[in-house]
Amino acid sequence: MSHQKVFEQFKERAENASPLGGTLKFMVDENAVFIDGNGEQNTVSMDDLEADCTITVSTEVLEKLRDGALNPMMAVMGGQIKIDGDMGLAMKVQSLMG
Repeated sequence: MSHQKVFEQFKERAENASPLGGTLKFMVDENAVFIDGNGEQNTVSMDDLEADCTITVSTEVLEKLRDGALNPMMAVMGGQIKIDGDMGLAMKVQSLMG
């Protein structure tokens, strides 16, 4: 899956979800997807900015999560997902996954 496709999927889901109440950055195969959830609506960009929470994941793992083929908690415990920062914000990611 291309970075543009990953970005578009996050953008569609984030803009239709409740505001996160913070900033969240996904680093997907070294490419950033930044979600600013501080306003009345989440906004999404490809900017590599500082965030309250950063989640690092590969495209392959992200696809498995999206398709329900991988349990998010098992992926974190198995080191397939790395989370830095606000864990409470990371818990809200489920609303963006589908």
